[in-house]
Amino acid sequence: MNATIIDGKSFAEQTLAQTRAEAQALSAAGWAPRLVSISVGDVAAAELYVRNQQKRAEAAGVGFEARNYPASISLEQLHGVLAGLNADPRINGIIIQRPLPAHIPVKALQKAVHPLKDVEGMHPASIGNIVYNDLELGPCTAVAAVEILKSLPLQMEGLNVCVIGHSEIVGKPIAFLMMGLGATVTVCHHMTRQVAVHSRAADAVFVAVGKPGLVHGDMLKPGAALIDIGINRVDGRTVGDADFDSCAEVAGWITPVPGGVGPVTVSILMKNAVRATRLQMEHYQAAFAAAV
Repeated sequence: MNATIIDGKSFAEQTLAQTRAEAQALSAAGWAPRLVSISVGDVAAAELYVRNQQKRAEAAGVGFEARNYPASISLEQLHGVLAGLNADPRINGIIIQRPLPAHIPVKALQKAVHPLKDVEGMHPASIGNIVYNDLELGPCTAVAAVEILKSLPLQMEGLNVCVIGHSEIVGKPIAFLMMGLGATVTVCHHMTRQVAVHSRAADAVFVAVGKPGLVHGDMLKPGAALIDIGINRVDGRTVGDADFDSCAEVAGWITPVPGGVGPVTVSILMKNAVRATRLQMEHYQAAFAAAV
């Protein structure tokens, strides 16, 4: 094994320490960051995520409240719930847990969250801001993956990057974030011919498809960075989209699954919560400042 394994847990702890310091400063100013998690119906599928988010929130000095609504709730009723949370200055961030019942489209709820409280970075305004290189509250997984790459001793300007996967919340935002840093980006998807031709030419490869073993070592340039964002269950184990052993023999750096991008994603969620709180504080101060 030649690759340096990137310790996502250690990276996440560093991010949380910085976030905690800012959360304490905001709390001292009367703006204690507070998140509300929204689950609908059977919470078993999201329970582990909610518990992990609550644990990380406590570590970051962020208040956390989990709310569960019955599966029979209508989209209109949920819109009313979100409208109330949007208007409540005591709530600084809203998380929509997946999965949702079939009659509740997740995009409709993401659009209903106020952009200043969109700590997941899923609102169309949040996604759109990335195109203008104006990152306030970016999609957590995409931002986490890019932050990991930025921590490596690589020059971002002119870096050849291959993104395998073009989802709206991971692949495409990564591509725009990397272009904003000056990288040259190729995006591959299910209609791309000969993905390996593109990945072998790249100094850094991001993969987020949801297909275990998709990327093998012979698809990488020797010494390249491989950021594996995939999460798959195979024979009772959690694995990524890359064949770890063969890729580790070729890559210069590699993220493990689990323990790579995942922990950093949750730390970015908490960082977004604190940033959202500061943005809201500044918004209220500007809106209600006393005339001089």
